[in-house]
Amino acid sequence: MKRLLTTLTLALVASAHAADLKLILKDEASTIRKGELKTTPIVKSWAVPAASVKATQKVKRLSTTITPILDRMEKDINARKPKPAVFRNVKGSWVATDQTGWTLDRAATKANLLKAILAGKDTAQVVVKRAVPDRNVKLLAQRGVLWHVATGQSSYAGSPDFREKNILVGAGKLDNFFIAPGHEFNFNEEIGQIDASTGFVKGFVISGGTLTKEDGGGICQVSTTIFRALYQAGLPITERHEHSHRVKYYDPVGYEATVYAPSKNLRMKNDTGKHLFIQAGWDTARQTLRFDVFGANTGRSVTVSRPVITDFKAPADPSYSPDDRVAPGGRRLLDQPMQGMTSVITRTVKAGGQVVSRDTLKSVYKPWGAVYGVNPADPRLKQ
Repeated sequence: MKRLLTTLTLALVASAHAADLKLILKDEASTIRKGELKTTPIVKSWAVPAASVKATQKVKRLSTTITPILDRMEKDINARKPKPAVFRNVKGSWVATDQTGWTLDRAATKANLLKAILAGKDTAQVVVKRAVPDRNVKLLAQRGVLWHVATGQSSYAGSPDFREKNILVGAGKLDNFFIAPGHEFNFNEEIGQIDASTGFVKGFVISGGTLTKEDGGGICQVSTTIFRALYQAGLPITERHEHSHRVKYYDPVGYEATVYAPSKNLRMKNDTGKHLFIQAGWDTARQTLRFDVFGANTGRSVTVSRPVITDFKAPADPSYSPDDRVAPGGRRLLDQPMQGMTSVITRTVKAGGQVVSRDTLKSVYKPWGAVYGVNPADPRLKQ
């Protein structure tokens, strides 16, 4: 009986020493949801089979059978790259997330694993080097960026390829940036140089009473859309211009902002007392553009009225623009004629149910004639 008990005890010890071991990686993730910063744990594990544990105990160094396990684990861990913080709309609620990148510290992890196995433990800590993105969720929270504040949207449906190209390049330059408290947003400064070296292509712009091709044609779709977002956020305007004539891309009439550096710019001041964070988004299938503004909960509610349009005037005579795609004597419609008119939009800002400001957005549009593309040698260009 005594020999039987001794044999059973040895068997139990061997079984205990030969149990699977788990390599465990622990980290945390932060999110912002409904104005609150929350941190949740991340736990990942990889199993080291009992046979490999037993072999390591026997030779007092890591068994070569563990190498493939470490290889697979390292591939999984190193595949995790840092991702900067962004907000996404999840089932109607805006949530900010980021991702810390990982790189396995293989030597330190192997040392932990050997020590755990020889001590008879069933877990060992995985050691990683963490790469925290510069723009992370905790930084957003520190800067007071906790809420979705406003959205500006526009449609560029029907735009030619060159125009869409410039819209997307311009919007990309205004994606994921901060406006500091008290800082004046300066559109031309933020966009920077507009030419081929910065990704823009030539497109039609209004110049000299007709349309001509210049780098960045269509950039006003971007200035208009971000203007709407900041205007809806209640920010005061320090500089804003309307187009010389009504452009249907920017309807509702008057709810727009044209830019043409250096003479025309869009500038608005962040008076919220906290940072604002701007995100751009676009849908190339529907040809829509949007900007979302995130920041502090200021308690503001902003109402923007529909335009009141008066003082209609008949369209002007047609004009002509050189177009090498048009045969001599022919013409190609580039832009529709538009009536002259005046538009007035009213913005009302409330806080605590009380009106704190009211302003008007007045736009005066000149009559505009149809614009035709004609052959560069066409005599009508000299009229």
